[in-house]
Amino acid sequence: MSERKNRLRAQARDKVPEPVAKRLRDPSGLRARVAALEIEVQENRQLNRRIAELTDVVAELLIPLEARDQARVDEVLKQFRAGL
Repeated sequence: MSERKNRLRAQARDKVPEPVAKRLRDPSGLRARVAALEIEVQENRQLNRRIAELTDVVAELLIPLEARDQARVDEVLKQFRAGL
């Protein structure tokens, strides 16, 4: 590597906060943190999917309620409860 690249890397290392630098020196800690973050991301995806499903149910309910179609309301609620 060129001397300039080495100098730039050294400068960048000097600017990294100590807690971050410590984690970079211990890759096992980073792996554990990444694994935990991946689990949290998956949970977040599941929650977002559930919110989207609930939004769909609300939209399906609003239209039949406005049209006073009780049979459709009952059907939508039955489908929703079956999915729980």
